[in-house]
Amino acid sequence: MEQDDPDEALTELRERRLGALELLQVAAGSGLVAYAVWALLLQPGFRRVPLRLQVPYVGASVRQVEHVLSLLKGRSGKLVDLGSGDGRIVLAAHKCGLRPAVGYELNPWLVGLARLYAWRAGCAGSVSYHREDLWKVSLRDCYNVSVFLAPSVLPLLESKLQVELPEGARVVSGRFPLPTWQPVAVVGEGLDRVWAYDIRNGGPAGQAVPAPSSTSVPRAPDPQAG
Repeated sequence: MEQDDPDEALTELRERRLGALELLQVAAGSGLVAYAVWALLLQPGFRRVPLRLQVPYVGASVRQVEHVLSLLKGRSGKLVDLGSGDGRIVLAAHKCGLRPAVGYELNPWLVGLARLYAWRAGCAGSVSYHREDLWKVSLRDCYNVSVFLAPSVLPLLESKLQVELPEGARVVSGRFPLPTWQPVAVVGEGLDRVWAYDIRNGGPAGQAVPAPSSTSVPRAPDPQAG
């Protein structure tokens, strides 16, 4: 009985096209990888938040971070990034002089990653990242707020911002504009576009906004519910 030549067998395996079962196995493996990424980076903490208030993580691009900083140039005071992800905006804002710079993120893996990046940049003791639901964060002492959130939560966020932000605060929203506020400045194009909004006379600048009732602000979800 002749033995197969290992080189010939390897060449045959390389040249053979994948069959239907093999393609299914590859797809299944890819699906498991995608699920693992979701389970580790995106899912933790979501079960404590109502579906309509959940925001998936998509990291800001270099251009988006540059646009945020350009709209905050020359400002001072505390910066807060709501849904700070891996912390890149907080770190960049701190380096540009906005201090204290604080990030709030519900996902523990992303909070850990943000702290690692801050440590590698030599800023571990200068910036702070908290694992906290953004809807529970008080913004009453925040004069600079960065948000890169999904359009579905922006109407609710408007109410929270108007109730809590102090006079003279600026909100910078990336990827999607706040739905009813009028921006004072816009930078960039497409998904890199960033909008700036100022708080004046108790509301967003450039428009007459009625004072919101306390019921219009989303209530913080109960971690024990459900």
